[in-house]
Amino acid sequence: DTLYAAIEAGCDAVYLGGKSFSARSFAGNFSNEEIVQAISYSHLYGVKVYVAANTIIYEQEVTAFLEFIDFVHKNNVDAVILQDLGMIDLVHQMYPKLEIHASTQMHIHNLEGVKLLEELGVKRVVLARELSMEEIEYIQKNTHVEIEIFIHGALCVSYSGQCFMSFFNGGRSGNRGTCSQCCRMAYDLIDSKGNLVEKNKYLLSPKDLNSSSFLNRLLPLNIASFKIEGRMKRKEYIYTVVSLYRKVIDRYFETKKLEIDQQDIDEIKKIFHRGFTVGFLNHEKDKNWIQSYRPNHMGIEIGKVVKYEKNKVTIQLQEPLFIHDGIRIVGSEDVGFQVNKIIKQKGNIIELPLLKKVEIGSKVVKTTDFLQLQKIDENLQVRKRKIKITGKLIARIGRPLSFEIRDESHCVTAVLDTVVQAKNQPVTKEKLQQNLSRLQDTVYELENLFFDMDDDIFIPIRKINEIRRKTVEKLNQKRQYQLPYQRKNYCNKVTEYQDEIGLNIMIQTMEQYRKLSSSYRQIYVEDEKLYLQLKNDKRVIFRTPRVIHSYPPYEEVLLSDLGSLYHYQKGYSDFPFHVVNSYTVAFLHNHGIKRVTLSYELSEKQTKCLIENYQKRYHKKPNLEKIISFYPEVMICKYHLLKDHSLKSGYLQDYHHHRYRLKENEDYMTIYLDKKIEVLDFDKYFDMGITRLRIHL
Repeated sequence: DTLYAAIEAGCDAVYLGGKSFSARSFAGNFSNEEIVQAISYSHLYGVKVYVAANTIIYEQEVTAFLEFIDFVHKNNVDAVILQDLGMIDLVHQMYPKLEIHASTQMHIHNLEGVKLLEELGVKRVVLARELSMEEIEYIQKNTHVEIEIFIHGALCVSYSGQCFMSFFNGGRSGNRGTCSQCCRMAYDLIDSKGNLVEKNKYLLSPKDLNSSSFLNRLLPLNIASFKIEGRMKRKEYIYTVVSLYRKVIDRYFETKKLEIDQQDIDEIKKIFHRGFTVGFLNHEKDKNWIQSYRPNHMGIEIGKVVKYEKNKVTIQLQEPLFIHDGIRIVGSEDVGFQVNKIIKQKGNIIELPLLKKVEIGSKVVKTTDFLQLQKIDENLQVRKRKIKITGKLIARIGRPLSFEIRDESHCVTAVLDTVVQAKNQPVTKEKLQQNLSRLQDTVYELENLFFDMDDDIFIPIRKINEIRRKTVEKLNQKRQYQLPYQRKNYCNKVTEYQDEIGLNIMIQTMEQYRKLSSSYRQIYVEDEKLYLQLKNDKRVIFRTPRVIHSYPPYEEVLLSDLGSLYHYQKGYSDFPFHVVNSYTVAFLHNHGIKRVTLSYELSEKQTKCLIENYQKRYHKKPNLEKIISFYPEVMICKYHLLKDHSLKSGYLQDYHHHRYRLKENEDYMTIYLDKKIEVLDFDKYFDMGITRLRIHL
């Protein structure tokens, strides 16, 4: 239903997920059979289909993952959207004709990250939603890959692909498509002295992105694709939002002016919104980016409560209200319900039955507009979107009947029996026009019809209908194009790096260095001032920031993002690389990474499976590191919560009394789980083939 809605509303491409490997596991994803149908249907309308297989892929899943990629490739998918670095390398090698798009889950926030993916054969990169228009323009001008950006819909407070909060709070990984949306929950904000700053507020819940007001600045940037977030939304939302952007964009290209009707914005507000933000695209301030009041649909304000007595509420309306509309009365405790009965109405004063008492003066918002939904459903039933075609009928006595139709890029012709002279009443152009235009059950609309025909001819109506059907079938075949399929063997001769086993440590202060450093083989430092004090110690390695725009000239680095890998071409990789399979290890080793840190999310059993398969495939041992004692970095956010509340330090606390320490620098905020994760029996990791184990202080 949402696919039909998106196409009917005027999209140029749809992205969708299958039953596995999709970063929206709880969406109504497509079965394999439905994917084939979706591709066929979309291609008829000239709409491309991109299948998202954008989770990290565990070792034991690789075979099934490849079978899925092979399946969608054979069935004409226009591109696959991937996150896993090893799988991008594997798919590009095995399926060189298949277009790959890099998911926003890859945390691509700088030109260097794009350049790395360009070298990998990626055709399009979906950039991080934290980038400004100026940064996007700079990247777009300095790369040959296509750039895609989000322009509307739900936002993650964390950089996408860099959130582990859901994983550490119940094992539901955002990188596996099972995010529990911790960001949409209420928190207390507490300062370093234990004082309550904010109580039970949605401090990590962003408003919805709405870029419609500055499309005139985005459209000239030559961005390949504007993306509307919609995989967890209902068909009515998809239809309303896509329709708005289609209309505004088309108007802009016609008039070179940005024209937006307030009525269209109101329609979006009625269908779903958490409040709107222009996002980091247009330099939104922190305090305007978060909707701390509530994490769900805000609706539109339609009135206020003026009276409550005897299980009846009286509302003074400023907007219409009808039977079957949904409303919410916002007070000390919200009351939401569907309007099934109106007791009486006089002017803009309306009386409704309501058992629960509400406060006088409470705001009333409409959360469901029945007439709006009814109108959308009617529009979708009609299927107004049509492909304009031109036809030409050639009907000369003694020659075969010929009918040619053209769309914007194809021309097909069907030929039938020889045309004969009429014995009685000849066929008219009006009759031919009437029958050849009967395309209601197709995606086409006959815009122009030309005739090359003798006057005194006879053509049976069944022949006219037959030649129309044949040409339509031929055009359908042309539009449902066959993309080239090719499968090759994967080949990777692995560079081998050898290490002695031992313990590494990440420190934060000079005092920690003095007390502990002698016990560890290598020492990681993320504070640049501290690193410069210690750099003469050859064991000390600088950890690059997870959001980075300029690269310090250090020889030994622990890399935290893909751009750093492109820039340095050597070093050690950290946990944000999401290494959960042997293919990613091999890729990183071959790109100068001497030792690979495994993902937070990799279990002992999965680690063992990775190592065994690596040795079996490459006949070499991987050089791996695992973090065994640490306070997890569960989010990095461009949003500065502490600064927004004039605090230097503090923490969040959820309703389970879990605490999250906050740390901010100029570029981003890091959220740490205030509970140490520790592996006590770490010798088992040495025994299975891990080279280094790491402790974070």
